[in-house]
Amino acid sequence: MSTQSTQSARTPTEWTRLDEKTRRRILAHTPDLMVVEVEFAPGGVGAPHTHPHVQATYVREGTFDFVVSGEPITITDGDSIVVPSNELHGCESATGGTLIDVFTPAREDFLPRG
Repeated sequence: MSTQSTQSARTPTEWTRLDEKTRRRILAHTPDLMVVEVEFAPGGVGAPHTHPHVQATYVREGTFDFVVSGEPITITDGDSIVVPSNELHGCESATGGTLIDVFTPAREDFLPRG
């Protein structure tokens, strides 16, 4: 059992606009884990990228066409996927919708500066 403090950021941050069809906000985080809400307007794209974090994605609403390591995967309301560390992945949503992404460790690059 970890003795790490239970203190964490539990209040959502302000929305960060990623592009004209996509925005995100951090829902909660500790140094070990981060929960992020990402909203996509119809036609929104999460450009292909990699990162060292393990990522679990849950579809709160909408349909998303993912490509993970070259494999196409379509997920919809209530579905989840796990993206291993450093795997190339991206998505597109023709319908628009909302993803809940969980990262371990936390994505420090998503934290507000200042």
